Amino acid sequence: EQLAHDVYAVSATLWAPLIFDNITASEATHSASMKTLLDRYTLPDPLAGLPSGTFKLPELQALYNTLIATSRISLIDALKVGVQIEELDIRDIVAQKAGIDNADILMVYDNLLRGSRNHLRAFNGQLLNRGVTYVPQVITQAEWDAIASAASESCGS
Repeated sequence: EQLAHDVYAVSATLWAPLIFDNITASEATHSASMKTLLDRYTLPDPLAGLPSGTFKLPELQALYNTLIATSRISLIDALKVGVQIEELDIRDIVAQKAGIDNADILMVYDNLLRGSRNHLRAFNGQLLNRGVTYVPQVITQAEWDAIASAASESCGS
């Protein structure tokens, strides 16, 4: 969630569409939800003390650096990065849910999934409005089709 926030925040400084500002704000809420869970269950915050765009895990740092570099190329590339991030979020949250039976955590994950599906649809809509058809990179075509064709979802709190 923080990686998504930080990438979208940079894109918001580069490109005019308000989608980046709007989704950056949403990702801040998502990150706060995860921080609440970390605090509730007294788990260490892996982002504590780190500036924006900095991650302890080398693979997250490398992903962030790659996504930022791609986002700087063009608006279309930045929108594609947005879709890719949401695909990654969906895949990762679904995988994390599989091993969880705690109702609090499942509720947060379900809200995050709804948000990611909405963000995916929003970025995809921006691409379609510009004549670009995105091909899913992370989730299956069937998952993509089901998400992309569905109506926006209410995300609860």
